[in-house]
Order: sequence, then structure tokens, then C-alpha cells
Amino acid sequence: MPSFSYIAIDSAGKKVSGSFAVRNKAEAYRELEARALTPVVVGAAGEGEAAGAGPKGGRSAKPGKANRHTKLKRQELVLFTEELADLLDAGMNLERALKILEERQANRSIRSVAGCLRDEIREGARFSKALGIASPTFDELYCSLVAAGEASGSLPEILRRLVINLKQLFSLQRRTVGAMIYPLTVMLACVALIFVFSTVLMPSLSEMMQKTGQDLPFITDLLIRFTNFMAAWWWLLLGIFIGTGVTFRVIITTPGGREWWDGYKMRLPAFGPVIMGRFYAQFCHTLANLISNGVPLLNSLRLIARGTPNRYIRNHLDAVVLDVGEGASLARAMGKTAAFPEQLIDRIAIGEQTGELGKSFSKAALKYDEDLDVRIARLTTIVPNIMLVIVAAIVGVVAYAMINTIFGSMSGIRGR
Repeated sequence: MPSFSYIAIDSAGKKVSGSFAVRNKAEAYRELEARALTPVVVGAAGEGEAAGAGPKGGRSAKPGKANRHTKLKRQELVLFTEELADLLDAGMNLERALKILEERQANRSIRSVAGCLRDEIREGARFSKALGIASPTFDELYCSLVAAGEASGSLPEILRRLVINLKQLFSLQRRTVGAMIYPLTVMLACVALIFVFSTVLMPSLSEMMQKTGQDLPFITDLLIRFTNFMAAWWWLLLGIFIGTGVTFRVIITTPGGREWWDGYKMRLPAFGPVIMGRFYAQFCHTLANLISNGVPLLNSLRLIARGTPNRYIRNHLDAVVLDVGEGASLARAMGKTAAFPEQLIDRIAIGEQTGELGKSFSKAALKYDEDLDVRIARLTTIVPNIMLVIVAAIVGVVAYAMINTIFGSMSGIRGR
């Protein structure tokens, strides 16, 4: 029976090596799984260390390695996260769960990503680091939250929370787009009406008014001047629009510009409260999970700050981390930033006094989840109504101009 040597990671995160006699490499992997070891390198006796060293101590190239540039769609990302959480909840280790996804998942993209993740983990990479290597779909926040789950031993709970957050975000986007379809359709019809009015009806009505000796009504004359201006200078307006967009993109790529834009988004009418509510809910849920699973408060705050993509919020969290690291209480540090609501600070202060900070964050998270649902419903109701009012005003002005012009021409004909 052939002998296989191995290099693996044990449950404590230490690298171990050894050898055993099995019939083939597949049985070698099964033996490692039975010993609760994560394989790094497995090969015939004498080959394991050489494979682990590779050229100049680096990783050896592996033929047929999974595609590292596969992007997951929104639904695929939710499905991958949810199924992985289910498998981990069932008691499987991470490598085994990814193997099942790679072999049995019907979606080809998920199979490819799971295979790449499994390759990286076998080579000794942490799951949070492997995510960034396997696919550009996993952003910084996703990877940081997974790192927090690894640190606290609550990876399935963190993945469940990620599923909820992703579903909330995609639901908001879907509901907003769905609510905007009708008013946008009406607006396109309005634009078509204005085009027909300015190119077909108005020239005929203007000619009729000139024959009757009547002057065009003020609104009609204003509409004609506007359409003539647009027809003559559309290229200039398009250039200004494109130039403004490019300048804006350049500005927000700078550190100062990005911080300003991230802060301004949170003050936008209707949209700002939704962005803030989503952050507060995410912040409270994540801290509740980390603290309840034994992660020190300072480390938890650092993980959340590192995984927050909003620069404005991240700067405030960095200030909180600095103050807490110097010995200040969390409630006092958050109050100094003036970026967190007083109700949340009061809950945190009570949690610190009673020694039940995790429960305080859990209760606050439930409250912000409820508030977020209300704000999303309000957003998807207000925005389409505002669009319809704007469209109705435009259609009303055009209809009034047409009716006024027709009546003016008829009065001129009767005057003759």
C-alpha cells in the first residue's frame, strides 16, 4: 500500500505534517478529514514537502485550478452564502462544505467559486483571504465580516446575517426600480408628446395664428423657444453633462472627495435615512454577534471599521476605536463623534453599566431593522409619487399651451 505524506492545518490553526499508508490520494484526503485536519499539501511520500516549497518557496502551480475571475450575480451570491451557512450549521467543516458546493451545486458559477475557495483553503489560506482571491464579487465588507466570524467562531451566524443584509439590499433595489417603472414610462411618453407637439403640431398652429394675425400665447411661445434652443444647442448641453459627470467621478476618487460624497449621500432627502438606517442595523447586528461570541470590544470595532466601505462613517469609527483603545467607554467615544443617534448611545451606556452590551446591541439591531423596513416602504412610495407629479405638471403645461393656442386661432378666425 503506498505511503502519502501531508502538510495540514489543525483545529488550532497550527501547521502539522506526517504520513500514512492509504490506497490512493482520495483516501488520503478522507483520512485528513477524519482527523479534523485541513490539507495544505498531499502527495506520495517524499513529494509533499517539495510540492509545498515550490519554486523559491512559493506555491506550486496546480493544473486545472478553478477560474479565479468568476463573478456571481446577486441571486447567486445570496444562494452561495445561504447554502454555505446551511452546510456549516449541519456540522461540516469549511473544506467539506465547499467540496459539496463544488460537486453538487447546479449553478456553474457557484461551482467555480467554491472550487477556487477550496483550492486556496487547502493551500493554507484563511477563508476571508481566499474570498478576495476567488472572485471580485466578494467586497471588502463581505470579507471583513467573514474574518470577524472566523475570529469569533460564529461564521455560520455571520453568513446568515450577510444573507439577510444582501436580501434587504436587493429587495430595496428591486422595489425601487419596480416602483419607478410606471412614472418613467409616463415620462418617456411625455417626452414623445413634447417632441410631436414641437415638431408637428406647433408649426401648423403657428402658421394658423400668423394667418389670423394673432400673437402666440406666452406659454406656447416659451415652449417653442425652448424646443428650438434644444434643437440648436443639444451638443453643447450633452458635452456639459458628460464633462460634469467625468469631473464628478474624478473628484470622488480622491480621499477628500470620496469622504465628502459618502457624507453627503447620508443627508439626501428620502435616500439618506435609508442609508443611515442600513448602517446602524448592520453595525448593531455585527457587534452583537462578535461580542456575544467572545471577541473583545476593541477588536470587534476594528473589524467593523475595516469592513465599512463608507469613508465618512469609517473615519468616525476610527475615532471611536482610538478613544476606546485609550480607555474611554464606547458610549462616550461614540457620543464625541456626533455621528450616532442619542438613543443608540443611551442603549450602549446601559449595556456597559449592566455588563450586557451584546444584548443591548441585539435589541438596538431589531429596532433599526423595523425602522429600515418603514423607511424603505416610505421611499418606494414617495419617489414614484414625486415623479408622477412632475410628469403631470409637464403634461398639463403642454396640454394648456395646445388648448390655448387652438382657442386663440379660432378666436382670430371668428374675428374675421
